[in-house]
Amino acid sequence: MNEAMMIGPNISNLIDLTDFFNYASNDSENITEFIVDESTLFCSPIPIADAVNISFCVIYVIIFLVAVPGNLLVGCVIGSNRRSLSSSDVYLFNLMLADTLLALILPFSAVSVLHGWVFGDFMCKLVSLVKEINFYTSILFLVCISVDRYMLIVRAMESQKAQRRKCSGVACAAVWFFGGVLSLPSLYHEAYFSKTANQTICEERFEVDSADEWRFTTRIMRHLLGFILPLVVMLTCYSVTVARLLRTRCFQKQRAMKVIVAVVVAFLLCWTPFHVTTMVDTLLRAKAFQFSCSMRTSVDVAMFATQNLGLVHCCVNPVLYAFMGEKFRKRFMQLLQRKQVLDRFSISRSSRSLPSEVTSSFL
Repeated sequence: MNEAMMIGPNISNLIDLTDFFNYASNDSENITEFIVDESTLFCSPIPIADAVNISFCVIYVIIFLVAVPGNLLVGCVIGSNRRSLSSSDVYLFNLMLADTLLALILPFSAVSVLHGWVFGDFMCKLVSLVKEINFYTSILFLVCISVDRYMLIVRAMESQKAQRRKCSGVACAAVWFFGGVLSLPSLYHEAYFSKTANQTICEERFEVDSADEWRFTTRIMRHLLGFILPLVVMLTCYSVTVARLLRTRCFQKQRAMKVIVAVVVAFLLCWTPFHVTTMVDTLLRAKAFQFSCSMRTSVDVAMFATQNLGLVHCCVNPVLYAFMGEKFRKRFMQLLQRKQVLDRFSISRSSRSLPSEVTSSFL
């Protein structure tokens, strides 16, 4: 077969190459138009300055140094008064455990920011599992506290203190169990070498054929069970509780309202940006938006930044749930007296306008 026959029957008689190209350019049927699918483009990662990595590393270290002593102090104060614990104190103790676990893995994140993941595949899965467990358990314990405050102040269930404390133990066990079950998808995290990052990273890796389905399912589960539904319960309980306190003439009602408002505001400030950014990323992966490398890069940067903002919440909890509570300060003074740090301390009287357990709890 000669070259003329390979070219095609319509141009078999063409000898001059100039005539061939003129023919091809004038015949639209012989021209194939290629349309680039931007969703398949390879987006080059933006270079991150060393100063930025060092800054995030310093942030991790600061959170670690503040969260660990603060949460352990809360645990010591609660543990020193086991006989007089309220149900909210039980939730607070478990919340302290969750935040302490999260703070203990922050050094791994600090090292990975500077040198990549150097701790192997097992630690990659373990650290990811601890982060995910804290993600679910912390918000669920906050929900338990909000429900307990509602039952105590609105429903006036002070007389059932022993029963509520027993139920709090069962509720804490259920929270840890469901938190662990919901966190199992984090075991898909693997440590592998990334050519784009030019270092070993620890990220989730699903099967190629089902990656989109798995990622979409886990994202929806995190949005609903880890943010939206708990937030609805918290806002409902605290709204009714605040309304009840406003109708109560008590010198401590303003303080109680400040703690309640601070609880909700701190949670929203720390976790709402991350959830909103994650929702945008989910919609982008579902092709709800027109894909572009600039948008992909912006969402990745926003997710990294807002996730670090969420880590700050484990530092805020000891302040909001402990140091703003009058009873915590009293118990802390008692603990110091036992250790012969202080010789004298005074305990103010609780208010009679609200149930006594309202002022006996850390909240």
